[in-house]
Amino acid sequence: MKAFLIDRYGKDVALRLGDVPRPMPRDNEVLIEVHAAGVNLLDSKIKSGEFKLILPYHLPLVLGHDVAGVVVQVGSQVRQFKVGDEVYSRPPDHRIGTFAECIAVNESDVALKPRNTTMVEAASLPLVGLTAWQALVERMQLQKGANVFIQAGSGGVGTFAIQLAKHLGATVATTTSDANTDMVKSLGADIVIDYKKDDFGAILQDYDAVLHSQGRSELDKSLRVLKPGGTLVSISGPPDPAFAREISLPWFVQVIVRLLSAGVRKKAARRRLNYSFLFMRANGTQLREIATLVEAGVIRPVLDRVFPFESTNEALTYVESGRAKGKVVVKLK
Repeated sequence: MKAFLIDRYGKDVALRLGDVPRPMPRDNEVLIEVHAAGVNLLDSKIKSGEFKLILPYHLPLVLGHDVAGVVVQVGSQVRQFKVGDEVYSRPPDHRIGTFAECIAVNESDVALKPRNTTMVEAASLPLVGLTAWQALVERMQLQKGANVFIQAGSGGVGTFAIQLAKHLGATVATTTSDANTDMVKSLGADIVIDYKKDDFGAILQDYDAVLHSQGRSELDKSLRVLKPGGTLVSISGPPDPAFAREISLPWFVQVIVRLLSAGVRKKAARRRLNYSFLFMRANGTQLREIATLVEAGVIRPVLDRVFPFESTNEALTYVESGRAKGKVVVKLK
C-alpha cells in the first residue's frame, strides 16, 4: 500500500511516498481503510527528531496521528466494531501511521465517527479533541463559573478547547490575531486578546486555569495570571517528572526531564499553583464522548485547508508555517 514515511530525522527532511506492506490486524485490532487523515504539528516535531528521546521510533516510520475511515477487517477478539463501520481514531504512540492507505488500531482506541460529519471533518477531531478533553476535563476538572485562559485560540487545539470550555460553563479568554477575532468569538470566546498588540499578562488576572501551548516567555506570564491554587496544563513543555514516570522513561531520561522542568515547577510551587505537562494519549471512550457532543451541535469541526493525499508534504509545510486556522487534513477518498 502507499504511505508517506521518513527514513531519517531532520527538520528539512521531506516525507517519502513509498510502498509498505498492508498491516495485518492483531486479535484486538481493526483494520481501517483511511479516507482522511489530520495533519498536526506533532508530526513535524517527530519528523525533526524533537521527541526521539521520549518516543524512540524505529525508522523508516509512517507518520500521521488522526484517521477517519471504514473498518475493512477485524481481529478475532474484536467485539465493538464490524466490517463497514465508519470510525475515527488517534492511534496510540508507537502505533501511529495514518498517512497511509490502511492502518491497524486497537479497538479500545477507536470510536464510531460522529454521524453528522464527513470523513474529512471527523479526521480533524481526534488529536485536538482528546488533548482538549484531557486538559480541561481530566487535569483542570473545569467547573461551571470557572475562568480559563486558552492560548492560540485559532489553532487546532484552541478552536476545540474554546468550544469544550464553554460547554463546561467556563468563561474563556484567548489570544489570536485581529484577523481571527470574529472566528474565535463565534466559537464562544468571551475575551479575545490580539497577541500582536497587547500583552495578556497585563490584562488577565486571578484565572482558575490556563491551557498553555506557546513558548517559555508565555509560560512564565501565564503563571502570573493564575490565582493561588490555579492550574496550568502545558502541551508544549517542559515535560515533568509525572509524565516521565507515566510513560516509563529510562531513569537517566527521567533525571533530564526533572531538570528541564525544575524552574517552572519551583515558580508554580512558590505561587501555590499546579503545573503539569500533558502529552495526549489515545482513548476510544473519550472519542465516543466527543462524538456525542459533535452530534448534539455542541462542538463543530473547524477546518482550514484540505489537501489531496499526494500533497501530504505540502500540508505538513502549511501546518509548520503557523498560519492554519483550525485543522489541516489530507484526503484519500
